[in-house]
Amino acid sequence: MFVKYAEAFVIFPGGFGTMDELFESLCLIQTHKVRNFPVVLFGSEYWGGLVDWLRGTMAVEGKISQKDLDLMLVTDSPEEARDHIVQRYERSKEMREGVRSSDPARPE
Repeated sequence: MFVKYAEAFVIFPGGFGTMDELFESLCLIQTHKVRNFPVVLFGSEYWGGLVDWLRGTMAVEGKISQKDLDLMLVTDSPEEARDHIVQRYERSKEMREGVRSSDPARPE
């Protein structure tokens, strides 16, 4: 339920619980079980090794795709995190409104 209603995740360095929430959310987004929302990993020094492993091992072996890696933004900047979330929210809102206004079966 935590993931179902999320607008974005900003994930800070943590332990097993943090990893569990991160990978659970990515898996649900990847498999289209929940809406694709921004996932921001805050702290490039902390997350860098994991992202390098995902890219250099999992993606290389075909376990995940490059597109899957694009589900995450790694940053050290609060402003970049904010801008990423706001841009993704606005783009999602435009898409929802575009679908609503272009679908004659849906009332405005």
